[in-house]
Amino acid sequence: MQYKSQAVAKPYFIAAIALFVGQILFGLIMGLQYIIGDFLFPLIPFNVARMVHTNLLIVWLLFGFMGAAYYLIPEESERELHSPKLAMLMFWVFLVAGALTVVGYLAVPYASLAKMTGNDLLETMGREFLEQPLPTKVGIVIVALVFLFNISMTVLRGRKTSISLVMLAGLWGLALFFLFSFINPSNLVKDKFYWWWVVHLWVEGVWELILGAMLAFVLIKVTGVDREVIEKWLYSIIAMSLITGIIGTGHHYFWIGAPAYWQWWGSVFSALEPIPFFMMTVFAFNMVNRRRRDHPNRAAVLWALGTGVMAFLGAGVWGFLHTLSPVNYYTHGTQITAAHGHMAFYGAYAMVVMTMISYTMPLMRGRQANSNKSQVVEMWSFWLMTVSMVFITLFLTAAGILQVWLQRVATAPLSFMATQDQLMIFYWLRLASGVIFLIGLGLYIFSFFVGGDQAENQSQAS
Repeated sequence: MQYKSQAVAKPYFIAAIALFVGQILFGLIMGLQYIIGDFLFPLIPFNVARMVHTNLLIVWLLFGFMGAAYYLIPEESERELHSPKLAMLMFWVFLVAGALTVVGYLAVPYASLAKMTGNDLLETMGREFLEQPLPTKVGIVIVALVFLFNISMTVLRGRKTSISLVMLAGLWGLALFFLFSFINPSNLVKDKFYWWWVVHLWVEGVWELILGAMLAFVLIKVTGVDREVIEKWLYSIIAMSLITGIIGTGHHYFWIGAPAYWQWWGSVFSALEPIPFFMMTVFAFNMVNRRRRDHPNRAAVLWALGTGVMAFLGAGVWGFLHTLSPVNYYTHGTQITAAHGHMAFYGAYAMVVMTMISYTMPLMRGRQANSNKSQVVEMWSFWLMTVSMVFITLFLTAAGILQVWLQRVATAPLSFMATQDQLMIFYWLRLASGVIFLIGLGLYIFSFFVGGDQAENQSQAS
């Protein structure tokens, strides 16, 4: 590490991976509940398992983004972090608040939790991804503001680079758009507008700035390509992301009672959304092909290349498959949506956080890269997780196509539950793929404990 305060990132990354494991475990519980409807009922009802699964996804990615910022901002700014103590304080506040929220989901009926946490004072609960009680939402805002103060002061007092400024813009956007979660109008159409301004403008807006900055940072370090070249690519990618993503929000307005013109605006700009992800793929491979050095951390390079490919497939290709209004009329709310969501989140955001962890963890432990043995294990984890996610996506896509046919197109359409009975083979296959994914994640964690021989470790440290 160039700066001592970069070590603050380490507990954030450890917490992120631990929460990632929790997310996958609850995903497997849900996978079994799709097949065995009363599995773990009433201990963990399906709606509770789903809340925990999706909330852990958001929280572990936020921990990952914060850890990445605490590592790259000091290095880009060429100065120590403004306040490492403040960063550690917010780490524990965020971790404890997140843990208590999950315990609340599991221990108390959701309606009772709403009463206990003051939802009557300001009604914010009950919406997908935004189920958090009011005190948790307030806590998230406080943690985010303190975090942004910390890294903003670091940037303002140090060197300004394209990477640090794009990262900062993405993180400020993340915090600002989350404020819409406090607005919950009684009018359902308006409610959906505000809800999508959090969910969509996060994952298809400002999070793409964070993704681009993190990927650019790692590629500069592992390839040695001139910063000017990488920054030009970064600006092009984020420009296309914002141009297509902001107006592309309209593909969520098709069936909520919004004006008819959103059918066209949403379709056209959503159809353009794969472009920045394709640019990201070309960017990653182009930079690696033009590299001026062979970095010893081959696993980090693999994760960086995988991020570009899987983000394009999940967010780009699978998003395009059902984003046009005439197609979405039949596919919305089916397993096709779930297929897109799984691969997009994994490819675009989970993988870039794991890229950052793969690159930075060895440095925070005093070496350029992990041992060859460790990297072999890590690359096995990459392939197990990535291939299993591809199969999860394919099985859910097949289930979604059959669901559309049986439930919405057939001459004598089946009911929702009758249709679900016909999809069981795909749910079994999805579950098996999920188990393999968990094994891959276990290998990823194990790889950091695999050592090399003494001579190799001394060489890496030097």
